[in-house]
Amino acid sequence: MGALPEKAAETTAERPWPVRVLSIKIADYVDRMSQLWVEGQVVQFNPRGGTAFLTLRDPDVDMSLSVSVSMNAVNAMPIPLTQGARVVLQAKPTFWTKRGTLQLEARQIRPVGIGDLLARVEVLKRTLAAEGVFDAERKRPIPFLPHRVGLITGRSSAAEKDVVENARRRWPAVQFEIREVAVQGNTAVTEVCAALVELDAHPDVDVIVIARGGGALEELLPFSNEAMIRAVAAARTPVISAIGHDVDQPLLDLVADWRASTPTDAGKKVVPDAARELALVGGGRDRLRAAVRRRVEAEQRGLRSLLSRPVLADPVAQVRMRRTEIDGLRQRAAARMDARLQRAADQVEHLRRQVTALSPQSTLDRGYAVVQHRDGRIVMDQADIGIGELLRVRVARGDFGVRPVSDGVADPAPTPLSTPRSTRKRATKPPA
Repeated sequence: MGALPEKAAETTAERPWPVRVLSIKIADYVDRMSQLWVEGQVVQFNPRGGTAFLTLRDPDVDMSLSVSVSMNAVNAMPIPLTQGARVVLQAKPTFWTKRGTLQLEARQIRPVGIGDLLARVEVLKRTLAAEGVFDAERKRPIPFLPHRVGLITGRSSAAEKDVVENARRRWPAVQFEIREVAVQGNTAVTEVCAALVELDAHPDVDVIVIARGGGALEELLPFSNEAMIRAVAAARTPVISAIGHDVDQPLLDLVADWRASTPTDAGKKVVPDAARELALVGGGRDRLRAAVRRRVEAEQRGLRSLLSRPVLADPVAQVRMRRTEIDGLRQRAAARMDARLQRAADQVEHLRRQVTALSPQSTLDRGYAVVQHRDGRIVMDQADIGIGELLRVRVARGDFGVRPVSDGVADPAPTPLSTPRSTRKRATKPPA
């Protein structure tokens, strides 16, 4: 088969590494790692002679490593090492090639005190506050009457009973969507966050309550975990924190949209008091009824006042008065119109008489005549008349034709007035 590949990248299906080579390679790589300090929770502790074997688990997630430590280091601890204790240890990673397992060889082991835990929580608190996670502006209002309440609490816990019973005592029709999870221990953070995500996605859940009874400080540490705090901050549904007693204040209280001092307080906050609301509705109905009654009475008084006025006591009086005024105005208008028509008629008669007096017919009626040429021109000058010319003479009643027998020149000896009729010139009527 030839020489084995020196590097993992050089291996192929035709030139693989045997298991022993890979184990040795991993062991060499792990051996080059430096010593380190690691923190965790002891979940198994098994002393064997001069060596103790324990399992160190991450308190926030389900991950663990096997650790071996000398009993001398364990006995040097100021307090006895027990399961569930939080510790920090100095260790060197080692790889056991025979079984292919990774473990830690601890040189020192120290307990993590409450003071250390509180200091870490305080650092996390300042960091999250600087990011604005606790700001009041981002908190959402709690609904007045939720359609369904999501409840995250311990399995068969007193906190669940306190929330449910107090809420139903205030509002009997309230509905709950309950998720029972671990509220302390290694899986508390994971289970609470999973339940929170599930209820936040529920279409009927309008508010979520995270409730737990009181306990020791280290038992409430999961509710100051950064992963849980950020999960609550990212939730779209309003969250109520009801952890421990009034004196307990995990970081969950700061990020929640409302903090209840106890689970009982959360049950009272999450729904309104039906009796109080009914009393408010009854009081409002009474006030509304009284206001309507006062308004009706005021309108009745106003109506009676209006009806007592003369205009409403005898409504026709105003009509009669206006009718009399209209009749008077109508009569005055008719009289003025008659007077104007009479004046106009007199003026027309006067003008008619003027026209009659000035008309040609009036002149003819006084004995005058109008002499016209055949073409209708009026004879204005004696010189315009020719002898024998047929002229038209218009008199008051009719007209006739004449022919002049003179050229229009005056006679040398005018005929005196006493000249007999037979000696005057006569116009002879031309033959028809």
